[in-house]
Amino acid sequence: MSNLSSKPYQIGYALTPKKEKTFIVPSLLSYASEKGVVLAKIDPSKPLIQQGPFDCILHKLYDSDWKQNLQDFASRNPNVPIIDSPDSIEILHSRISMLETVSKLRITNTGVPKQITVTELTDMEDLKLNFPSIAKPLDADGSETSHKMHLVFDKGGLKDLTPPFVLQDFVNHGGVIFKVYVAGKYSRCVKRKSLPDIPEEKLVNLKGSLPFSQVSNLAAAGGEGSEIEKTEMPPEKLVEELVKGLKEELKLNLFNFDVIRDGRNKEKDKYIVIDINYFPGYAKMPDFESVVTDFLLDVCSSR
Repeated sequence: MSNLSSKPYQIGYALTPKKEKTFIVPSLLSYASEKGVVLAKIDPSKPLIQQGPFDCILHKLYDSDWKQNLQDFASRNPNVPIIDSPDSIEILHSRISMLETVSKLRITNTGVPKQITVTELTDMEDLKLNFPSIAKPLDADGSETSHKMHLVFDKGGLKDLTPPFVLQDFVNHGGVIFKVYVAGKYSRCVKRKSLPDIPEEKLVNLKGSLPFSQVSNLAAAGGEGSEIEKTEMPPEKLVEELVKGLKEELKLNLFNFDVIRDGRNKEKDKYIVIDINYFPGYAKMPDFESVVTDFLLDVCSSR
């Protein structure tokens, strides 16, 4: 697919420096240019209406000034697609509302982990907790702190954590996670190494909590890399159903979601969606350049 008009499509992008470094890479710029797509950097500190013209805007900035800037631009340029709507993105900034979207889909053999929200550490006795659990910050806004997760083995392991956070039941899943990347009508599913399974007999001796980085190190020491090659991908039909349902429910074009295969039921495969991210690291996805470029061509040509 390519731009058949004589004038290249101008895609304005407003990203954090970290995101720009990993997404606006030479291979994407070169491939997009060949197909008639130019990616132009936006200065978010200046009014958008004084920049451009743009055929589409890509962004991953969340401050109120930027949202106002976008709103002013959209009111004067209603036909220019904004990828994506700040209101829709907001749903993924809470680990509660994020997974509620999955529950609404009611797709057979899929679900979400049991989780509770902990806002303070004083009334822990009243909470019905299962261990091991994964502690994740309540906010999932892409900041450094939002990625700080812990594997918690008992109530004592909660005392060093800072509320608010959610506690998700840890589920043995063969040490493999499936990441599904979505860009408009395009999607790719890949498998990656995850936290190792924890045998029941080992749980007796595990106390406190561990940051994910240390858990991952333990997994590496166990030499479980070969498990990834042996692991079957989820059924294509199930992945397609999840992609379609989440796109409709979230009203987003750019996101990925993490899925694990529940290891508790050996007779029947069940898949659990544990996380959804807006505008993820697409450079880790197969065919990154062509998928992103084709998506942008679709957006601009359907204006």
